[in-house]
Amino acid sequence: MGTFHLKIIAYDKIFYDEEAASVVLPAIDGEVQILTNHEECVVALKTGEVRIGTPKGEMIPAVCGSGFAEVTSDNQVEILVDTIERPEEIDIRRAKEAKERAEEQLRQKQSIQEYYRSKASLARAMERLKASSHDRPIGY
Repeated sequence: MGTFHLKIIAYDKIFYDEEAASVVLPAIDGEVQILTNHEECVVALKTGEVRIGTPKGEMIPAVCGSGFAEVTSDNQVEILVDTIERPEEIDIRRAKEAKERAEEQLRQKQSIQEYYRSKASLARAMERLKASSHDRPIGY
């Protein structure tokens, strides 16, 4: 299987900048998998799970915020997202607090803009909690 260069950038760090065999992304209209020699495109991303397949056959899971991915004709994929983190980096207490805050804000009367911001906050908190629970023993 071939590889391509994958670079994932968040506002505060470069998360990944190496060769990859595949990457699965949470696109607005469903999951998208990018492989070597993928057609050129730009993909809008929503909050969700990213899975990077390395050339050694390992899988690197992460949770990202919204952003976009660009696939170029020279086997380059660049992903720009507002946030991205591995499941083991997620602070479960903070994620639960963020979920509770977002749920409370959704119960309040808000402008349309505030409503969508609260929905985005809730989606991010839920994805973070879901991803962090995959690596924890049952009953944790």
